[in-house]
Amino acid sequence: MPSPRYHREMPQRYRLEAAKCSGCGRVAFPPRMVCNCGSRDFKGEKVSDYGKILTFTTIRVAPKDFETEVPYSVAIVESDNGVRVTTQVVDCKPNELEIGKKVKFVFRKLYTEGHTGIICYGYKAILI
Repeated sequence: MPSPRYHREMPQRYRLEAAKCSGCGRVAFPPRMVCNCGSRDFKGEKVSDYGKILTFTTIRVAPKDFETEVPYSVAIVESDNGVRVTTQVVDCKPNELEIGKKVKFVFRKLYTEGHTGIICYGYKAILI
């Protein structure tokens, strides 16, 4: 079981931080150590808080820890600055989702971990 500190130190999870390659300009999310062009020189870049749905699916048979949440939707969202993020879309019914709809990334509870009940947080998306 990862410690809470491990999760807090993941800027991509808590601040939606990507890495922009200084060599070719490609933006990677989550950040990488080596770019496709071979460069290892990156600068941190904030992912835009807004984007649009590129594709989505609705989960009706979920893994054990998410059985109480079905049905829920997961989408690939392209942020306004071009970064693609896979995330859960919340606070809406599955039939409200459409390709091209605008969303906003929000900070929410992801799951409760283990018997200790450690709550892990991260990003999800809501329709706007």
